[in-house]
Amino acid sequence: MESPRRPRLTPAIADIRRAVRESLPSEGLVLVGLSGGADSLALAAATACEAGRAGIGAGAVIVDHNLQTGSADVAAWAAETAHQLGLDPVLVLSVTVERTNSGPEAGARSARYAAFDAALEQTGASGVLLGHTLDDQAETVLLGLARGSGPTSLRGMAARTGPILRPLLGIRRAQTRQFCADAGLEPWSDPQNFDPRYARVRVRETVLPLLENELGPGVAVALARTAEALREDADALDGLARSILQEHWTNGKISADVLAAQPAAIRQRLIRFGVEAICGVWLTRVQTLAVAALVTQWHGQGALSLPGIRVVRQDGILIFSAPGPT
Repeated sequence: MESPRRPRLTPAIADIRRAVRESLPSEGLVLVGLSGGADSLALAAATACEAGRAGIGAGAVIVDHNLQTGSADVAAWAAETAHQLGLDPVLVLSVTVERTNSGPEAGARSARYAAFDAALEQTGASGVLLGHTLDDQAETVLLGLARGSGPTSLRGMAARTGPILRPLLGIRRAQTRQFCADAGLEPWSDPQNFDPRYARVRVRETVLPLLENELGPGVAVALARTAEALREDADALDGLARSILQEHWTNGKISADVLAAQPAAIRQRLIRFGVEAICGVWLTRVQTLAVAALVTQWHGQGALSLPGIRVVRQDGILIFSAPGPT
């Protein structure tokens, strides 16, 4: 098969290729999570080019969520496009999206990331590149603010989370569309991206444009910059908390005095990280504060039972355990 013709180096193509180049490993194989939309298509084309220049392999993984009529046809089209770009291997994985209390978006995300894990295992690739942009980051921060999710959500998406790489977090969505236009690529337009039943769509189509109109341009950039600053702070606090936890947490137990001596930001992390280690449960802020009250507002109260975890204070020690059979 003939190599695809390389487009001229326009500003959008140059910016996206540079972002991809800076994120690639020095060897091995990477996969691009390709949906066919402008963001992932621009990422796939840039990766095919930059991986070849770096002497590493680049393939694609396409996830068919089976949520729309004709989704298999879209997946097949994306796979053919990946082949035309020179990506190899190209995997098409069909998934079943389970219903969750968090809504269809969360269920689709869980199924998608499970498919990425399967693709990594199947191919031996070192990572999956995803096309999240600066605009996606801004939307994530706004959604976190609306839900009162705290710094975990406000710090947004990381450029790297384990094998997941997000090279385009500094790239605007308009740039990926321009890349496709400049490169002669025709992206697929997902109708779900315009469905107002989804909170992210409402943020994208209504809330962010309103903020930009009322407060002036640059709101999305400011939100992304805020996420980056919060991530730096949160990572430092997380590291300090985990260090303290390693020193003072033994068999699901920690001294109330140790917790009391910490600032609230560290104390609450110690509780959340400890519970996660013991029972694999991630406490909400309200639940975390309820546990912290056994330290900060101690007056002899009994055991605290939360979903997936039981906490009791005995002789100045907080004891965490899985709840017994009911």
